[in-house]
Amino acid sequence: MAEKISTETVQKLREQTGAGVMDCHRALAEAKGDLERAAALIREKGLTKVEKRAGRDTGAGLVKSYVHNERIGVLVHLRTETDFVVRSDPFQALAHELVMQVAAVPAANVEELLAQPYIKDESRTVKDLVNDVIAKVGENVSIKEFYRVEV
Repeated sequence: MAEKISTETVQKLREQTGAGVMDCHRALAEAKGDLERAAALIREKGLTKVEKRAGRDTGAGLVKSYVHNERIGVLVHLRTETDFVVRSDPFQALAHELVMQVAAVPAANVEELLAQPYIKDESRTVKDLVNDVIAKVGENVSIKEFYRVEV
């Protein structure tokens, strides 16, 4: 007989991963109720979704700015597929995290930035952050360009 998965556990996994309710339920069932294992399964499945979305055109986007102590200025040009996602919380939060990352750790180009350890969790890379947002919003997300000026 299958183990009953509580609504609270599904909701907790949904908040943690941003995945859909049914995806969370299936992952919890596959992981036999283990929240950490279910989160890992969702991330794995999310990465396959990321790969499928990689070729999609990113026709919408935003430019996020940040100035640190009037000494470092950063602009990040972030792209996605629709204006709806541009206004979403995960996309806006990613834009903020990216300007903070560029202000804290200079990079020569987008590829170098994506390979950097994330300043708030060095076990993850900036690319992991971008992939998490792609999995949450269901659209391709890319960093088009960025600029960093330091006085």
